[in-house]
Amino acid sequence: MWPAAYPQGYAVVDVETTGLARDDRIVSAAVYRLDAQGNVEDHWYTLVNPERDPGPVWIHGLTSDVLEGAPLFPEIAAEFAERLDGRVLVAHNAMFDWQMIAREYARAKSAAPVRQRLCTIALAKELSLPLPNHKLESLAAHFGVVQQRAHNALDDARVLAEAFRPSLHAAAERNVRLPLLECRPLTEWASAPVPPRAGHQSSYRAGSWRPSRKRPPCPYPNPGRYESDKPLKQGMRVAFSGDTSIDRELLEDRTVEAGLHVATSVSRLTSLLVTNDPDSPTSKTLKARSFGTPVVDEAAYTQLLRDVTPADG
Repeated sequence: MWPAAYPQGYAVVDVETTGLARDDRIVSAAVYRLDAQGNVEDHWYTLVNPERDPGPVWIHGLTSDVLEGAPLFPEIAAEFAERLDGRVLVAHNAMFDWQMIAREYARAKSAAPVRQRLCTIALAKELSLPLPNHKLESLAAHFGVVQQRAHNALDDARVLAEAFRPSLHAAAERNVRLPLLECRPLTEWASAPVPPRAGHQSSYRAGSWRPSRKRPPCPYPNPGRYESDKPLKQGMRVAFSGDTSIDRELLEDRTVEAGLHVATSVSRLTSLLVTNDPDSPTSKTLKARSFGTPVVDEAAYTQLLRDVTPADG
C-alpha cells in the first residue's frame, strides 16, 4: 500500500558550480522528472554561462571555451522552472543544490517554483542503509547503479534518480516518513548586485551580496567542553560541519534558543562539534581531532538539545 501522504512527483536535480561560496555560479544543470513512485518521465540538461571563471575545471570538466557560448541563467530559467514546478526537489546534499538554484533565480529577479526538497543523504539515514559514507558513489554502489561520468550533472542526476527509486520504495514499504524540508524563496537576495563579468571592475566584493545572519552574542559564559553522558550547559560553544537533515539555520536557531553559542569555527574553546561525517577531512573535523574536541552526530545533538542545563548563577 503506497503511503497517501507521499508527494505526487519529484525532480531529481544536480548542478555543477564554479565553487561552494555564496557568490559562486551554476555552470551546468540537469533534471530527471519522476512520477509519484519514482519512475523516470523525462530528463533535461543544459550548460550555463557563469559570466566568470568556471572554477574547478578538473572536477566538472567545463572550460571557459566550452561555456562561452552557453546560455545565461535568465535564458534557461523558465525551462528549468517548468521542470521543477509542482515537484519535490531531490538532490544529494539538497541544501547545497537548492541554495545555488535559489540564488540564481534571485539574481534573475525571480523565484524557483519549489516548495519542498528531499536530501537523499537524509533519506539514506532514515532507512539506516549500510553505507561506508554518504557519498553519491556509495549510495549508487549499494543499489548496483553504475556511474559513468562523475561530476557530470546529467550523469550524476541519472545515477541519483536510479538510486532514489529503490530508496523511495523501501521507505514506502516501511511507511517511513520522508525527510521533506521547506524551500523558502530567497527574496532578500532579489535586489542583490550581480558579480561583474571577468575583466570588468565593479564595487561588488566577493561574498558581500548576501548579508550573513547576525545573531546576538550568547549571554552566558562558556562552561567548557561537553562531557559524554552529561547534559549540555548554557554558554557552551557548538560548531557544525557537513550536511544536516534538519535545515542548518533552523538547527542553529534551536541552538541559540537553548542558550548555547553557535561557533563558526573550531578552536580550543569549542565545547562540541556536531557532524554526521566525523571522518571527512574538513577543516573543522581536522581541528576537532587535533584539539580533542568532543564530536556527536545530529541525532544525538537534537536529543541533547531537549535538556540543556541552565548556566551557573
